[in-house]
Amino acid sequence: MRTLFALWLATCILSSGAQKQPNIVFIFSDDHAPHAIGAYDGWLKSTNPTPHIDRLASEGMLFDKSFCTNSICGPSRAVIITGKHSHKNGFMNNGNNFDGSQQTFPKLLQKVGYQTAMFGKWHLKSKPQGFDKWMVLPGQGLYYNPDLLTPEGKTTIEGHCTDVVTNLAVDWLKKGRNQEKPFLLMCQHKAPHRNWMPALRHLHLWADEDLPEPKTLFDKWEDNASPARWQELEIDGHMDLQFDLFYNLTPAYKGANKKGMFDKSAWRNMSRMTPTQLTAWRNHYAPRDAELKKANLKGKDLVRWKYQRYAKNYLRSVRGVDESVGTLMRTLDEMGISDNTIVVYSSDQGFYIGDHGWFDKRWMYEESLLMPLIIKWPGVTKPGSRDKKHMVQNLDYAETFLEAAGAEIPNDMQGRSLVPLLKGQTPKEWRDSIYYHYYEYPSVHQVPRHNGIRTERYKLIQFYEFGEWEFYDLKEDPDELQNLYKEDKYAAQISKMKNQLEGLRRKYDDNTVGPVKPEAWRKKHRTRQFRVKDEL
Repeated sequence: MRTLFALWLATCILSSGAQKQPNIVFIFSDDHAPHAIGAYDGWLKSTNPTPHIDRLASEGMLFDKSFCTNSICGPSRAVIITGKHSHKNGFMNNGNNFDGSQQTFPKLLQKVGYQTAMFGKWHLKSKPQGFDKWMVLPGQGLYYNPDLLTPEGKTTIEGHCTDVVTNLAVDWLKKGRNQEKPFLLMCQHKAPHRNWMPALRHLHLWADEDLPEPKTLFDKWEDNASPARWQELEIDGHMDLQFDLFYNLTPAYKGANKKGMFDKSAWRNMSRMTPTQLTAWRNHYAPRDAELKKANLKGKDLVRWKYQRYAKNYLRSVRGVDESVGTLMRTLDEMGISDNTIVVYSSDQGFYIGDHGWFDKRWMYEESLLMPLIIKWPGVTKPGSRDKKHMVQNLDYAETFLEAAGAEIPNDMQGRSLVPLLKGQTPKEWRDSIYYHYYEYPSVHQVPRHNGIRTERYKLIQFYEFGEWEFYDLKEDPDELQNLYKEDKYAAQISKMKNQLEGLRRKYDDNTVGPVKPEAWRKKHRTRQFRVKDEL
């Protein structure tokens, strides 16, 4: 009898514990720079781009020193889902195919009783594993009337992609899950990825005002290592008026077959728009296109025009994601489950919104290295708290989710759980530097392979195939305009950081750093490969 009572009591305790496991809603966007979030106090704060994300920050913890390990879409996602650096999870660049059979945190959450769901941008090529329900965009996905892959096949849903993904997530929360079990919901948006196509209802935002310009808009990269001068991500030289900025772009555009480094997804999207969508789109842009043609802008004036159209569409796309955050938080409130739900907002890396004259990401410079991270955990994390001290990475997300759920963290994961930080604790021996390694070269945008280390104050970057280095004092030069690598004053610090970089490479067992390429190869790759010809 005592044995039966003991078994019954143990079952009750375990059941009670399972019910207290927090739900996890992980909202993830693409290319959302922290300085395009009001709560991060960046130079775009005055535009009020993210009222709902700002509210989330006021109810949780914002991490100021949040960094990626490899600033590009697919690899960042692979790091997050595995808790391992790119060279360990096998997805080093967007051309790779993710091995879905490997250990991931959603699979481990399933083992401790979680239901798991994934909606939106997957971008790992292989089919998702570890999810009870999934509907994902093929590749980058489309902004308008997107296709979605499911276990049953492909389907198409009319509407703007951000709204479509949000609605799928809300429907699953309300109708698609076992409401007696804890859950992981991953809601992953395409926006604000290139080509920055906002929902029709947002086209009016900032339409009749000028956005602030970044102070480095006309940077010439004179103090950088040579690869910075041969990249292909300049607003001036590489942002196309038609395919990136929709100038006179229609499905019938005769230049759609022109060659060059163009992402033609905007044109493909237009070809799939409904007549009503396309009419509304062109009604907004056509008069503004006519004004540009009449003005016949050149040089810096044209760069400024391109920046304004780009930045406005980027922020309009952000606004859709922000509304999604608001919708999901409101849904949790209406369902009465907010108090036991962790809500996380992040994006795969930062982005250049005209900073240094660029768009895109990839570099280890701050604008693309930094990634947003905001976590609300009711009853655990102090509302409105801000961690300005600890250096965290996307390498840490898997471990954090596992510890929060009461699951064991595997020894082969390479990050650290953020749970102690979320509880307001100061763990002993927290990392004082982060390791970075980017691989996708030669490829789109021509950003070379490089690895590096960032500490509280300094950053050391190695472009190992070119045999070149950069070193920055972030306290004195936060915009990274002065490469101090050859300055005698910093020789000792640089030597110390080279040793630290080697130590991190060994710690993470990264054997992928290659040798310096032959001079003929370096000379070839120090040549401008492509430049747009603006067609007004």
